[in-house]
Amino acid sequence: MNAMAGKPQLFGTDGVRGVAGQFPLDRETIFKIGRALGVVLQRHVAARPLRVALGEDTRESSAWISQTVAAGLRSSLVEVAYAGVITTPGVAFLTLRHGFAGGVMVSASHNPYQDNGIKILSSSGMKLSESLELEIEALLEESPALISGRATEAGIEPEPHLVDDYLDFLIGLIPSAERLTKFRLVVDCANGSASRVVPQLLRRLGIETRILNSAPNGHNINLECGSLHPHQMAEATREFGADLGVAFDGDADRAIFSTREGRIADGDYVLYAAATFFQERGMLTGGAVVGTLMTNLGLELALGRHSIALKRTPVGDKYVLEEMRRSGINLGGEPSGHIIFSDISLAGDGIITLLQILRVLAETEKSLGGLVSQLRQFPQIIRNVRVRERRPLESIPEVNHAVSEFQREVGNRGRVVVRYSGTEPLARVMVEAEEDGIVQHHAGAIAGAIECALGLTRS
Repeated sequence: MNAMAGKPQLFGTDGVRGVAGQFPLDRETIFKIGRALGVVLQRHVAARPLRVALGEDTRESSAWISQTVAAGLRSSLVEVAYAGVITTPGVAFLTLRHGFAGGVMVSASHNPYQDNGIKILSSSGMKLSESLELEIEALLEESPALISGRATEAGIEPEPHLVDDYLDFLIGLIPSAERLTKFRLVVDCANGSASRVVPQLLRRLGIETRILNSAPNGHNINLECGSLHPHQMAEATREFGADLGVAFDGDADRAIFSTREGRIADGDYVLYAAATFFQERGMLTGGAVVGTLMTNLGLELALGRHSIALKRTPVGDKYVLEEMRRSGINLGGEPSGHIIFSDISLAGDGIITLLQILRVLAETEKSLGGLVSQLRQFPQIIRNVRVRERRPLESIPEVNHAVSEFQREVGNRGRVVVRYSGTEPLARVMVEAEEDGIVQHHAGAIAGAIECALGLTRS
């Protein structure tokens, strides 16, 4: 594993992830991760007793993984406050609000139900630092005696007040809740964590809502629904005559929207609507918005017309947050729907994003379509190529040639990003330019070069 080589090997950009029941999500490794986390917390957190917030999504494997993590933590003398099914940002909120030593969310986010993951949060509710991830990995590799023990499942019962605390927090974000009762919504819960939280929230806010995909059975999380498949939500929004539609992913840290006309609006549209609203009211700090390498060039140009800069980071909400904190910027996010309103929460929270967009609609008395009418996204395509090894892509001559051909044709009126996924064995090729035909041609050429050079098959 070579845990101390400089970068975590077991932890990706979003925790430990894999197929449930297989390494690294087999029972023995999960128990050891829980125990190693407990040892690290004992070393670094002075407060006693040590307590960790634990939550999960709706996959069939989430309950036993949670119980195994809890057993590992308890074997290290760490108490567990178990929320049961809750969103990832809900665990982040509870961790910070109640002064827990850390938080653990069992979820593979937008992945299919066979996958799962363990996301570990610091006491601040943010993702664990790489240095502590490396320390956990070092324990797994170099100190087996310290974390040895029989992999068991702890008998844990959910504490309902934890989800209630999170709901109360969300309600408190709307000081004049009655102003939202005029809206009609369509909400796709992706048969995931949002199913536990969102219907209760919207009932308490008195918002007329058509709820989709809120009957999880352990196998249907993200299945042809949610933020990766928002077309059903968008069509329902148009048919229902709703003011707004929203689709969450499995752990509800992402949100993709629809206008009342059924036009899908990804995270770039959210950033544009929120940034221009904040700027008009003197609420946008840092004079900029933080996006990623995948943020559409159209957003950068549209924000520029309002004298708002765009700062780009590597893909991953943790990198977005790092840049926001470093530059004093209070708004950032990704096209995937991870949006961070740092004045409210340091976690990307799809539900907070929904509430903020509703606030913008209420105060401007405009539709979402009207708010984003000046944003023209460039045609963009993403090709995924499944890999069995991760050779540096820049070292492959065929790939460099294909990228150079694209750049020669479009100049500064287009972008290409070639990178590996942080959570799956994929190489991702993103191409955008003003003409769809150019985008299609060069995305295929670059993906084909990767496939040919590495002997892979395109997914």
